Amino acid sequence: MAMDFHHVTLGQRVLFGAGRAAENVAGEVSRLGATRVMVVASPAEETVAQQVCRDIDVAVFHDGVAPHVPVERAEAARKAAAEHAIDLIVSIGGGSTTGLAKAVALTSGIPIVAVPTTYAGSEATNVWGLTEASRKTTGVDTAVLPVSVVYDAQLTLSLPAELSVASGLNALAHCVDSMWAPRADPINRALGAEGIRALTEGLPTIQADPSNLEGREQALYGAYLSAVAFASAGSGLHHKICHVLGGAYDLPHAQTHATVLPYVLAFNAPAAPDAERRMAAAFGADTAVAGLNALRAELNAPRALKDYGFDESNIDEAVELVLPVVPPSNPRSVSADDLRDLLRSAHAGDNFPS
Repeated sequence: MAMDFHHVTLGQRVLFGAGRAAENVAGEVSRLGATRVMVVASPAEETVAQQVCRDIDVAVFHDGVAPHVPVERAEAARKAAAEHAIDLIVSIGGGSTTGLAKAVALTSGIPIVAVPTTYAGSEATNVWGLTEASRKTTGVDTAVLPVSVVYDAQLTLSLPAELSVASGLNALAHCVDSMWAPRADPINRALGAEGIRALTEGLPTIQADPSNLEGREQALYGAYLSAVAFASAGSGLHHKICHVLGGAYDLPHAQTHATVLPYVLAFNAPAAPDAERRMAAAFGADTAVAGLNALRAELNAPRALKDYGFDESNIDEAVELVLPVVPPSNPRSVSADDLRDLLRSAHAGDNFPS
């Protein structure tokens, strides 16, 4: 069959090297000619941020990070950037930290150098998200894509194994969605498949030995590939569901993705046989669902949304919120009953797909 597709690869510098974050950040600040740097990092990342930024002059450290980027936090960060005449943002942390930096860049155009400490992947996408009145809005804008990403596996060593698993499965969800999202093409499917392979190798290594640097590097590499694929392919059914759940019910981002993923994969896989075979091969399993199940079992992955604050009484409302944003390109048509069944299973952690 002849290939016929349009593909966009986003342009950014990637500097990958264990123990080299401070050196690489200083190099990027110099290369970009920045003189007024704002460092965005949560209070929990303060020590790491000080270490990473030891070789640069920092105009202000901003720690107003919160999950799902509440609008009021975004406005406070934008005000801080304006008051200090900031010309570069260095974000150090996970997806919420990167998201806050993106919120500033969205309205100011200030470039970002991102230094991830989890496997969230936000650093490699041009997707932003803001939450207001319990509703999360997402969008795409080239202004929010970090100009550079500095990956240093040593910075992830303090991430507990449990959170590493959830964050890594969030990255895996990017890979899976990239197989059938609205702009899925052969290039981002290839990136997604390699991301699955790397994460399937790296995450069990981290689970067995959280201090294993090679496992951490594989997970970071896989997370980067997953994000590049996701940025190109767009947001599929899985991410539409999880964005609604996170914004409306303030659920933890990574754990929500880790919990919902197997149900979406089982729902879509039968209707996308080519993607299913590619994912199965990447997992090293007979089927994609079997591969994901085996990985989740090995990792003791998050299992039920009820464990993270999602109440069964909210399912009908969640269905009403998700249904209008289901991508028309999803491999299967999606009804309200389909979503209701999926969310009931994910809430309880039962009817586990096999």
